[in-house]
Amino acid sequence: MNEYFLLPLASLPFPNINPILIQIGPLAVHWYGVGYIVGILFAWWYAKRLAANAKLWPDGVLPMKPEDLDDFIVWAAIGVVLGGRTGYVLFYDLARYIAHPLDIFAVWQGGMSFHGGLLGVILAMTLFSIKRGIRTWSLFDVVAAGVPVGLGLVRVANFINSELWGRPTDVPWAFEFPNGGPFARHPSQLYEALLEGVVLFLVLRILTHSRLKLKTPRFVGGAFICGYGLSRIFVEFFREPDQQLGYLLGTNWLTMGMILSSPMVLAGIWAMLTAKPVTQPQPA
Repeated sequence: MNEYFLLPLASLPFPNINPILIQIGPLAVHWYGVGYIVGILFAWWYAKRLAANAKLWPDGVLPMKPEDLDDFIVWAAIGVVLGGRTGYVLFYDLARYIAHPLDIFAVWQGGMSFHGGLLGVILAMTLFSIKRGIRTWSLFDVVAAGVPVGLGLVRVANFINSELWGRPTDVPWAFEFPNGGPFARHPSQLYEALLEGVVLFLVLRILTHSRLKLKTPRFVGGAFICGYGLSRIFVEFFREPDQQLGYLLGTNWLTMGMILSSPMVLAGIWAMLTAKPVTQPQPA
């Protein structure tokens, strides 16, 4: 840590936006929660538009009914919250929650894992698609295409909350976060919002509408998984590791985020390489 004190302290002023958007008595609406809600609602709306566009699907046959996605939004919300919270508890701060198990339910204090949320949604999609007789990979494709918007919004909320900040730096766009010590730091939350949110959404939009990859089940979903994994690994080089974990395996660079994201890159590449176009059977 001594070398950090040699860094210039010049930084951009932190905006100090109130993490609470609206408060009425004891009821408080946080930007963080709004990010999740808006992200889920956008992914639902966008998935319905994709699923209803016959030009995007093999032989113009729609993969599911609009009401299927109306019902699935409840499953998705449960998968995100339960999976995200469970993943954070297991992957990032297990010792604390073993000592204070009731804190597991204090979700308003923050603490959600994207990787856990992803596993929760995958489980929800698998069970839902089997129940409704929908091709699982097609459901995954249409849902994944809209998820980056929510990821970007939640990362912006992380910035507003002054959490998950980056490593000390002397770049001219650094911020001195209120609870980040007397260091100018990378705004790594905004890096993630740009890569996981804006860039990844645009890439998937090109795949769905220009390359028509929804006709090749699991390609879009694979691109999402791979794209997120690569983005997260890249940003982890600029992000301060979780205090309770630090760097792993005796290194000064390896983080839990990198370890959890690496299998995603491999799984995404596998999904894209093995994806095959689907053609509907022709009537006799």
